[in-house]
Amino acid sequence: MTERIEGHGGELALAALRAYGVREMFTLSGGHVFPLYDAAHKTGFPIYDVRHEQSAVFAAEAVAKLQRRPGLAVLTAGPGVTNGVSGLTSAYFNASPVLVLGGRAPQFRWGSGSLQEMDHLPLVAPVTKHAETVFSPDDIPRAVTAALTTALTPHRGPVFLDFPLEAVFSVSDAELPPLPGIAPVEPDPDEVTKAAGLIAAAHRPVVIAGSDVYAGDAVDALRAAAESLQVPVFTNGMGRGALPPEHPLAFAKARRVALKGADVVVVIGTPLDFRLSFGDFGDAKVVHVVDAPSQRAGHVQPAAAPAGDLRLILTALADHPGDRADHADWIAELRTAEDAAKARDAEEMAAESDPIRPARVYGELRKVLARDAITIGDGGDFVSYAGRYLEPAQPGTWLDPGPYGCLGTGMGYAMGARVSHPDRQICVLMGDGAAGFSLMDVESLARQKLPVVIVVGNNGIWGLEKHPMRAMYGYDVAADLQPELRYDHVVSALGGAGETVAKAGDLGPALRRAFDAGVPYLVNVLTDPADAYPRSSNLA
Repeated sequence: MTERIEGHGGELALAALRAYGVREMFTLSGGHVFPLYDAAHKTGFPIYDVRHEQSAVFAAEAVAKLQRRPGLAVLTAGPGVTNGVSGLTSAYFNASPVLVLGGRAPQFRWGSGSLQEMDHLPLVAPVTKHAETVFSPDDIPRAVTAALTTALTPHRGPVFLDFPLEAVFSVSDAELPPLPGIAPVEPDPDEVTKAAGLIAAAHRPVVIAGSDVYAGDAVDALRAAAESLQVPVFTNGMGRGALPPEHPLAFAKARRVALKGADVVVVIGTPLDFRLSFGDFGDAKVVHVVDAPSQRAGHVQPAAAPAGDLRLILTALADHPGDRADHADWIAELRTAEDAAKARDAEEMAAESDPIRPARVYGELRKVLARDAITIGDGGDFVSYAGRYLEPAQPGTWLDPGPYGCLGTGMGYAMGARVSHPDRQICVLMGDGAAGFSLMDVESLARQKLPVVIVVGNNGIWGLEKHPMRAMYGYDVAADLQPELRYDHVVSALGGAGETVAKAGDLGPALRRAFDAGVPYLVNVLTDPADAYPRSSNLA
């Protein structure tokens, strides 16, 4: 049965948003979207505001990622929307169900040069699943419901609606449509059977599970499949923590050994992109499991490529009735390599060197982070170390920019994480380069009483650029920052607190003070500029 509601455009939009489980709004104030604020204010719908629109979209994306439901950003017309495009693009690459509602200059005088008059759709259409201008208030509930349904339908992703002034300010009596069900995508059973047979018969299989395993609520199904087939599991993105580090099939350090020796590589819920050698694993057969046919790789011909609801596919893999090869020796070989790598890492994480090595920062963080802490990576070189040394213990506890690699996510992600989990530790790992993109939004966190811990690896350079450029050309340009800059003073000036750490032995006490502070607190760690993360360029 449909429901009719009366109100201005903001009230009509909010009714549809509430029906779909949206519970907060991230924004930067703008007159074009006042009715949305009015509707929220009058009904106690939380509004969180920021100092740059990119942070509003990143905050909405963090909510979408962590809670597996729509996140909402409201941006004013023109520059408000364009400032949010990087956030939209990150959400598109990360398959995050974000809805951006934009203001828009009045349609009745379009072309006359109204304030911030521009057509947003050509800009946002390439990085959204759906983009639409809603010209009538009567159509707003329909458009919001349809957009959110699209955002949540695998393969998930962001959507965009904008409202001309006269549409959002006008009052109307409109129909609130019922929520359509989102049916799971049924995989081709023959393709699933083929994949299961390849995995079961393999002598040295490896699974790599990515963000869509978490987004698709398929973590339990992944564990069941891994245990049934006895396959070692590596993870990336929000797949991290799907198997806890102590699980006998969970691996993190032995990936190079595993991929070099594997005869079947099973990639689940993540693209075959630069992070995974573009799907080239030598002589190994590739099984690519994706949540929608659109996600099948076009540059690789997998041996099998089941597409559909990941829970259905993984459950079918677990229930495979055929014979299974014995993988005990392979698992033992990888465990030996894993343990050796962990021993090397333990030495590096305890290093007493001066200046501080990034590994030591993560060694100290491991001692103070709770198992359910939300850890956010915003940076290049410094955050690359985080991927190596931190091992999330639970799924849904790791946020990074994803394959688009956009810096500046940190403060927005922190806001969305704190709103999602008021009682957990929230820790942002930030390079000093990344700090320049979003640190002003510490003011937003402080003013709205959203405490987080920010750890800056301060080496005074763009680490992922300086060292490769010197290797290529014998010199570097545009790769230096101010050495030993006091980012903690910036945070203190914005209403938080912080300190600079120059000695490894001072790290532990500083981190404990940070987590006890109850305000945004930045630990500014002076790290060794010569200590670059040891990996080749992935620019190709």
